Amino acid sequence: MKPTTKKWTTVALAGLMAVAAAGCGNKANEADLRSGAGEASQAKPTLKSLQIWMKDDYNTYPVAKMLEEKTGYKVQYDMLPQDKPEDKLNLILSSGEAYDAITTLGSVDMKALYSDYAKRGALLDLGPLLDKYGPNIKASLSPETLESAKIDGKLYGIPTSATESAAASLMIRQDWLDKLGLKVPTTTDELAAVLKAFKEKDPGGNGDKNVPLAIKSDAPFVENLAGAFGLANNWNALDGKLAPRVLDPAYKDYVTYMNGLYKDGLLDKEFAINKDANVKEKFSSGKAGVIPMSWSDVPSLTDALKKNQPDAKWTYLPALKGPGGKSGLGMASGWDRITYIPKSSKHPEEAIKWMNAKLDKDTFKLMAIGEEGKHHTFKDGAYTPILPIFADERNQANNFLMGADEKNYPTYWQARVRKDMRLFEAWDYLNNKLPAEVRLSDPLGKSPFLPEFSRNNGSLTAMMNEQTIKYVMGVDGFANYDAFVQKYKAAGGEASVKEVNDWYGKTKK
Repeated sequence: MKPTTKKWTTVALAGLMAVAAAGCGNKANEADLRSGAGEASQAKPTLKSLQIWMKDDYNTYPVAKMLEEKTGYKVQYDMLPQDKPEDKLNLILSSGEAYDAITTLGSVDMKALYSDYAKRGALLDLGPLLDKYGPNIKASLSPETLESAKIDGKLYGIPTSATESAAASLMIRQDWLDKLGLKVPTTTDELAAVLKAFKEKDPGGNGDKNVPLAIKSDAPFVENLAGAFGLANNWNALDGKLAPRVLDPAYKDYVTYMNGLYKDGLLDKEFAINKDANVKEKFSSGKAGVIPMSWSDVPSLTDALKKNQPDAKWTYLPALKGPGGKSGLGMASGWDRITYIPKSSKHPEEAIKWMNAKLDKDTFKLMAIGEEGKHHTFKDGAYTPILPIFADERNQANNFLMGADEKNYPTYWQARVRKDMRLFEAWDYLNNKLPAEVRLSDPLGKSPFLPEFSRNNGSLTAMMNEQTIKYVMGVDGFANYDAFVQKYKAAGGEASVKEVNDWYGKTKK
């Protein structure tokens, strides 16, 4: 059991008694909903909503006022702390504090807490409320999204789906290629040849400081390169099932390739201690020729590079083909966040009506990207922000989402990327210019809560990364691979694989 769950268990028993008592009152509310008594015309109550952390006060942010005008609901917003939000969340749930809506991130740990709360009876079953008051919610969210939030067949939360996109690839110094008369590599073999040329001919003039390829210690599976070996995501399809990278036969091929780069001096000798900042500094200072890079970091990195080397040019590599012809960039999917109603809520049906009103198509668009002509323009099918007002009034609009118009939000979302054209061009290359087939969604993105997987994923990932670094550096050889696999399986890997594939098998029927 995760520490946060233990804490919840310890603290919550007394609170759950209070919650359960409140729940009795809410059973009456649910009965009212079924009978239609909830439709009585009354003044709308002030709702209380607990939100994820953001740097500004929700109550004074322009989106709050807009939503009050459009939905008719005045809302008192509070937010969870930036650090250890689960601690405060556990206290709030155990105390029975009467929030009408609670929104958390959709991360694995928060997904585990959501499931725990539901199983312990602290959350309302939203199914009956959605049937009566949630037509916009049901129309906006796909059945797959809603199904992913069910616990034991009941829906206790409204997920906001993540906007799927390839986040990162390898960035290379185009001016170094030009100086050496080389083309942008398209395969892993060509990349190795380019790195060799970077090492031997030193186009940056770095001498012994020259670093052909720099990566960081907590990401030994390098974006783009891992995909060239069929390992684009943490779990990948293999013979009709899902397998974690370390149990995939391609794992050894990938590690052997990376070990070759390391032995030949093409991979940064300091990669096992590199942090993200070290890698970026090596690139922006002109020492490194290739690094993995997220499109969201392009403006700040290129500003730093231009400051140090005004004539420097860079480009993204395409999805490299590996020895077996595979290629791929991992793509996040699943939940960005989830909203639920605790049984301590004083106004559960009004909370659903409020969330439903936010998903009216016009209101949702106004919330997400503002007014055309004021906050954005629309031309040739593209939304472009008008600055600086878009940044002032809609930059944090995503924190008000409680479910999304899944058909249109990916297009609206692009206005947010166009805040800086360098940002947009980098995102556009990875997500529009490259062939669609190289973008590979995380197959576990929309999985339901999987207790074994959630319990073990963090420790197993750390174990795998640590061992992978040893293989890449040659500290360990594959002679101990079978022993490591047994250790991995015994530490929860085997149970996780079974659980994941029990679920995956059902989704394919």
